[in-house]
Amino acid sequence: MKHSSYIITGPTASGKSDFAHDLALKENGVIINCDSVQIYRGIENISASPFAGLSPDTKEIGGVPYRLFSILSLDKQISVSDYLSLAKQEYDKALQSGKTPIFVGGTGYYINALINGISPMPMVSKQARNKARELVAKDIIKARQLLPEDFKATDPQRVARALEVFFETGKHITDWQKEERKGSIVPTPYKILINPPASDLKIRIANRIPKMLSGGALEEAQKIIDYGWDETRAIGATQLCGFIRGEISKQDCIENWITKTNQYAKRQRTWFRTQFMADEEIKMAYKK
Repeated sequence: MKHSSYIITGPTASGKSDFAHDLALKENGVIINCDSVQIYRGIENISASPFAGLSPDTKEIGGVPYRLFSILSLDKQISVSDYLSLAKQEYDKALQSGKTPIFVGGTGYYINALINGISPMPMVSKQARNKARELVAKDIIKARQLLPEDFKATDPQRVARALEVFFETGKHITDWQKEERKGSIVPTPYKILINPPASDLKIRIANRIPKMLSGGALEEAQKIIDYGWDETRAIGATQLCGFIRGEISKQDCIENWITKTNQYAKRQRTWFRTQFMADEEIKMAYKK
């Protein structure tokens, strides 16, 4: 049955991108990214982007339009609010052109924003933003101590975001998040979870990572170092950067990358099980 729009998600390496592309061919669709790393330009191999090996100026793949992939340089930041605004623009454009919007990605907080909207957040001054980033860069453990116990995120970008809101307003981001949420995609897109068996996923991850490495991931990791981009934001980036700096061997880089990817996939599965109410679950990953 055809639906007006879709969200296709699943753990990393599950085959969701291939599934979504086939769906787009069948339903005159537009693929809209909802992955927080694939939105960046220059790290397409590390992020396992469908644009790996392609020019970032590419607008279509195999006859399917792709949107919000490789649009930000590594020196730029993007908030969930920024993403939701961009996603809604592409959603509206797709509908206006008679096409089916198909959101694809595995970033939980992007998916949550699409479905539930976001809480109102104040504008933050440059001074508050810089103060937060400097504190996180200096000592993230000390920075997190300024935040309430119900703030669970640990990655530097989200910690800095929480701090800048607190510095600007004197009110914690978790309190703002309790306010009425706005901006969701209405009607809610039909939600499909691509969820292959864990054993199948482990094989796919183990097979994929060496290909990513030979496809240009090392050159991309060097860009991450050059730009000073937070390497903890992309699975594999820390390992690749460590290898470039001579901190670990190539074999350790690959093995650690595989381990971290499997751990990430496990966390994603937990999020999908507890936070994502799929309309349809596909157990086996799509395979060409």
